[in-house]
This record gives sequence, structure tokens and C-alpha cells, in this order.
Amino acid sequence: MPSRTFADLVTEAATASVDGWDFSWLDGRATEERPSWGYHRLLAARLATVTSALDLQTGGGEVLATVPAFPPTMAATEAWPPNVARAAARLHPRGVVVVSAPEEPPFPFADGAFDLVTSRHPATVWWSEIARVLRPGGTYFAQHVGPATAFELVEFFLGPQPEDVRRRRHPDDETAEAATAGLTVRDLRSERLRMEFFDVGAVVYFLRKVIWTVPDFTVERYRDRLEDLHDQINRDGSFVAHSTRFLVEVEKAG
Repeated sequence: MPSRTFADLVTEAATASVDGWDFSWLDGRATEERPSWGYHRLLAARLATVTSALDLQTGGGEVLATVPAFPPTMAATEAWPPNVARAAARLHPRGVVVVSAPEEPPFPFADGAFDLVTSRHPATVWWSEIARVLRPGGTYFAQHVGPATAFELVEFFLGPQPEDVRRRRHPDDETAEAATAGLTVRDLRSERLRMEFFDVGAVVYFLRKVIWTVPDFTVERYRDRLEDLHDQINRDGSFVAHSTRFLVEVEKAG
């Protein structure tokens, strides 16, 4: 069976919906290793021990919806309207309050409102606000995207990047900011994980969905590089990149 053409792959990926935070469109077309700690399992265990919790930047509620049971008070925030609607459809029937709110401070909650604040892959982290809405003795538990994630893709399209860009979102820097906000680190783990793209359409879809990877990405702007990438994948079988993930748990003093 002949391989699909560059035009077919790119057109399909350029017109696919990228609403929500579900990556199932990439099944069979790209893979990414998952961290060994199992965030979903750990999240469920922590939510089972508290009476109030907040999930920040919940996306379409895809991750939170995997939790089998919620505390009596459970809220989630999301900024992008299509994701707010998806999250509400998933989570409202289970008693979760979904709040449409910008990612920037102030969070629309009272001081000390929650025992637990969580987030998976937040785009921004506002440590002072997290500390404010946590009760004394409360915790923030999250999985963050770490430095130099997908940098093989970044540099394929944008060229070599300076060291300060490569270092952005380093766990040492983020936990230092957490400490400045009065939070104490209880757990910090980091892993470097393999990503693999098996056709150029998978790359187009990924860059359209994860927009901060190549911020000015459009098919038209990068068509020449996409054609080069298509040829490279046909030659090598895939394009390999790496992501960094870190698990962080911090506590507010009691």
C-alpha cells in the first residue's frame, strides 16, 4: 500500500479539531512515554483524603474525570471557553463546580478555601495565589511540564535556542518560587521521556494543539520545514523528541 502524500497528511491534521485536552487523534501516529509515578492514581488517592479541593486549568476535565470519587467540595477552573463547556459536561453531573476564570490572579475563591489544590500540566503557575487559597496545612499536588520539552521539535522549526529558553520551567526554579510564597516542598521527582512521531500530520496536529511549542506555527508559515520533516520521517521511520515531566507536592504551613 503506498504511503500517504504530504498534502493528504497535512490537510487532514490542519482541519482536525483541537478542542479539549484529549490526544486520542494521535493514536497509532505518535507515542509519548508516561512518568513512572502514575499521576492519575496519586491524584485519586489524595482527593480521597480531603473535604475540599480545587483543580486548576482543568482543560476539558479529561484528567479529573478519571478520578473515581471527589471530596464534598470540588471545584475546577478553566480559561478557554470550548474547554469550559467540555469540562462542565463531564464534571457537573458528578457535582464538580466548573468555573470559567482566567489563568492569571486573582483566583475567584476565598482565602483558605481548599485543603488541596491540584493541576496537571498548567501553562502558568501562580504560587502566591495557590498559597492564598490553601488552608493552613493544605497541599498543592501537581504534574508540571519541565524544561526543554519537545525541544527537538522546537529547534527543528525555530533553530538553536539560548540556554535561558531551554531552562524555562526548571523544577529548581519553580520550587524556589514556591518557597518564596511560603510553601514547603514535600516531594519533587523529574523524568525525561521519549516522544515519537510517525507521520508529519501527527506533528502538525501536536503543534496546533500545544501552541506554546512553536508559538507562531501555521502550516503556511512552515510548509518548507514540514516538507523536510515529511521526507525525514519517510527515511527514518519516525521523528524522536523528548519531554520532561516533574511531580511536585508542596505544603502550606499550619
